[in-house]
Amino acid sequence: MTARNLPVVFDVNVLVTALKSSDHTFRVPKSWPVVPPVSTNPAADCIGVINDGGGFALWLSPHIIDNTVRVLEEVFGIAKTTADDYALLLQDFADASGGGVVDPDPKVSDCKDWEDNRILDLAAEVEALAIVSNDTDLLSMNPWRNRVIMTPAKFAAMVDGQRRAAQRHQKRRR
Repeated sequence: MTARNLPVVFDVNVLVTALKSSDHTFRVPKSWPVVPPVSTNPAADCIGVINDGGGFALWLSPHIIDNTVRVLEEVFGIAKTTADDYALLLQDFADASGGGVVDPDPKVSDCKDWEDNRILDLAAEVEALAIVSNDTDLLSMNPWRNRVIMTPAKFAAMVDGQRRAAQRHQKRRR
């Protein structure tokens, strides 16, 4: 029996911040930061955790992908081709992590924000362990249906701590 990566869902704000607030070049997958150590961009660190096969499977939906592209274009003025390339890269990372893209039926109405309910729909559909977001409405719902909702900084710090502990353990065993 093989272990499967733990399913996680990243909110649109995490995906946008990972690209918009970073000094990294994201066209080459290996250029994403790898945790540990954490960088100055926790959202990019979250993507790095997914990219390096760090035990987590990223799940996306067409809704999340479309909104990420829309926000990058309309709010931040990023060229459509760059935003589309980024969306394809995210899908590649999700697939490689053991996650992917699914389109759940809208069922959840637990949050006052319709957009946030689409994040929750996806988390419920894929049985996500965690939802990573900077959205205060979502964060105020933690825990939601036995799922942790945490900020990118908290997620990256958790993974950083786990990996550093594993490294120390390996060194002691030698």
